[in-house]
Amino acid sequence: MDPTLAVFRGLKRAGIDFAASVPCVNLQQLLTMVSEDPAIIHVPVTREEEGVGVCAGAWMGGRRPVLLMQNSGLGNSINALASLDFLYKIPLLMIISHRGCEGEPIVGQVPMGRLTPGLLEAMQISRFSPAPDQAEETVAWAWSLAAAEHKPVAVLLDLQFWRGR
Repeated sequence: MDPTLAVFRGLKRAGIDFAASVPCVNLQQLLTMVSEDPAIIHVPVTREEEGVGVCAGAWMGGRRPVLLMQNSGLGNSINALASLDFLYKIPLLMIISHRGCEGEPIVGQVPMGRLTPGLLEAMQISRFSPAPDQAEETVAWAWSLAAAEHKPVAVLLDLQFWRGR
């Protein structure tokens, strides 16, 4: 199965109806699918912490939000996640393109790539890294967990995922 289509189907299965996004080459096709779906409000943002805030407002307005971003921006969003989502128990699904892993061609991505799992663990954010054939189910489940626990949940998708493993 096409990895991008699997993630998109997972979003649809979860009832996601609001997406904020920061551009990433790995998310490009997914961003197109989301922005062309009339059932999903798509708001491009300039920084990840802005996306956290916009998604929090969407949740308060009755929407099911997802933040589509690259892991390099996780550091930018830590304070917003802690002082907004955790403090006010706001669920958020984060689909994160995990750069800096095996096969990464840009050396500048590697340090944050190594730190990303530990940052999520330190923040007590559950994370999942599915194979493409399990992405639809995992994405839907991740939203269910975020909604049940009233906190952010991350789905990390590395270069191998986008290449279909």
